[in-house]
Amino acid sequence: MAFKGGPAGAINSDPIQSKVGKSETNIFTATSTVVTQGPDGKVNGGTTTLFFSNKPDNYIPAATSTDGGKNWTYLNGSDGKPVLGADAKNSLEKGVLKNNTQAQIQSATTKAGVPKEQIKTLSETAAKAGNSPTGDGTGAAKTFNKETFAKETVAKEGTRDDFKQKGPLIYPTDIGATKQDIIKFDMLKYKPKEFSDKDFGFSKRGRDFSNSIGTVILPIPSGISDTNACNWNQDTMTADKVELANVALQGITQGGEAAAGAVADGLNKIRGSGGDVGTAFANAIAGQAAGAPGLLTRTTGNVINPNLELLFQSPTLRTFGFTFKMSARSEPEAKTIIAILRFFKQGMSAQRSQSNLFLKTPHTFGITYMHRGQKGEEHKYIGKIKECALTSFTVNYTPEGQYATFYDGPMVSYEMQMQFQELEPIFNDDYGKDDFNEIGF
Repeated sequence: MAFKGGPAGAINSDPIQSKVGKSETNIFTATSTVVTQGPDGKVNGGTTTLFFSNKPDNYIPAATSTDGGKNWTYLNGSDGKPVLGADAKNSLEKGVLKNNTQAQIQSATTKAGVPKEQIKTLSETAAKAGNSPTGDGTGAAKTFNKETFAKETVAKEGTRDDFKQKGPLIYPTDIGATKQDIIKFDMLKYKPKEFSDKDFGFSKRGRDFSNSIGTVILPIPSGISDTNACNWNQDTMTADKVELANVALQGITQGGEAAAGAVADGLNKIRGSGGDVGTAFANAIAGQAAGAPGLLTRTTGNVINPNLELLFQSPTLRTFGFTFKMSARSEPEAKTIIAILRFFKQGMSAQRSQSNLFLKTPHTFGITYMHRGQKGEEHKYIGKIKECALTSFTVNYTPEGQYATFYDGPMVSYEMQMQFQELEPIFNDDYGKDDFNEIGF
């Protein structure tokens, strides 16, 4: 059966069957190559997608190559797992599948009428460009769309995005038997905000932590606090600056003639003012034009009222610090502490793409104070926290001041210090219109 996959305009090969691994498992593959051309019409590079199937139909994309099949970037399926298994990958990198695939690419491009010397550039130009998917060796940029970009930014194999274990990590392990208030850390997959062309703004993140990929529950530590702030800076606006700004505004919005009219109106105001006011305006504007802003003071001993005012500049992003000291009272609790430390360390780490060209944003965190009285709900009397990035994580392995371990290796105590920062600022509408029956943010 002929292979009909791949994007429009691609050069597709005939499917072939290969045996991989010690068990010589039969797999079926086909290639689809999109070539790029220079101004002279000659092929100067291209991208090949390897399609895979366990039977001679229902092919799915499994890997991409920008150097004619010498090196591959592996793709994940709809289930988030790599399409190719370990045996197929080994064979594609240094076995029979590598030879078969390169032969497919050569055969298909030859049948399509690409000259032999130009087919060679599929591998040569990629090598010159450092095997970068953003270059083709000629300085020309490769065009990305959502589909190709998604393939290029697939996380490297081994990247962890599931920290659920068998449930939440809880310290102390018996805190669930009490009604003590707790702090809950939910790890989240980072999602960039979407831009709206209609209102020229980005979407709102909200505080939905239900899509958590892992949870840690700890007792609320001492010293918790939050600080809300906004940036305000002083600013001045003298009368002469107002007139000059009016001239510029008229020119921008209505054109040169309107700007000239604004200049004339301003001069008429100065002439008509008379007395000290007219003198002050004339000296101030003349000083601005001559680059001598002190002219008015030198000639009259006065300054124009600067109309000093404190003006809003921007919101700020809040930061939160937490310190927890954890001492194991049993072997299971020691394992839980180790898992908690690993949870935060691995979750906050940057992620690499398969091609190593991109770095992906680390996982983020939702932080919730829980009041476990009669209802066990979010605490109304401690400030809420929006989605955060874990910006710093410090572990003290000897918080008691000396090195001490249990017989099987874990430290007697661990102290972890965490610094979080919210991903977006707090706005007035985040609080809603309730009757002040909770603190909010």
